Amino acid sequence: MAKRGKGYQESLKLIDKDALYTPSEAMDLVLKTAKAKFDETVELSVRLGVDPRHADQQVRGTVVLPNGTGKTVRALVFAKGDKAKEAEAAGADYVGAEEYIEKIQKENWFEFDVVVATPDMMGLVGRLGRVLGPKGLMPNPKSGTVTFDVTKAISEIKAGKVEYRVDKTAIVHVPIGKKSFGNEKLAQNYVALMEALIKAKPAAAKGQYLKSVSLSSTMGPGVKINPAKVVE
Repeated sequence: MAKRGKGYQESLKLIDKDALYTPSEAMDLVLKTAKAKFDETVELSVRLGVDPRHADQQVRGTVVLPNGTGKTVRALVFAKGDKAKEAEAAGADYVGAEEYIEKIQKENWFEFDVVVATPDMMGLVGRLGRVLGPKGLMPNPKSGTVTFDVTKAISEIKAGKVEYRVDKTAIVHVPIGKKSFGNEKLAQNYVALMEALIKAKPAAAKGQYLKSVSLSSTMGPGVKINPAKVVE
């Protein structure tokens, strides 16, 4: 394991590794221990009582964080005709069809963070499955990125929509903003995401659903939240 820096070691002294904090206490500690010289991202990690190997225990969805993510999101939209014009008007960064398929395939171009496609374009976009899929960029109806309502899709993405998805270890990792947001805005984003996760509990999930919950900054240690008190 790589040796942690002096700042990290100092931060660890502020945290009781055996304690389960309230969300507000945890947020305070995360902000105190975010000591890097850049604006660190604050991330929420939740281990769920589900078995991701079973289709009926998948946890996946989207939520628009009330205060955004602090990141400028570049959107590529695959659309033609009026829908292409609509996407441009909505503020999409790139709009097109075959030309962007070719650009990605031949130039290994990935100057975008999210891909939206109208349903009639998915036959074309499917050619990119092997390159977009592993990067988590493939449009999907469940995440609202395969839709004819491109105006809504783009406006939500630009407003701070994030996707949550349980990984194969049954953990969900989602950024909820930047250190510069301050306690109040981060807390609002945290509540929005936790409520969405709780609402997304699969009917097939048995026993304790929220196994462990923690907050951390990019360079700081994790701070555990009491799973029984995730929303104050």
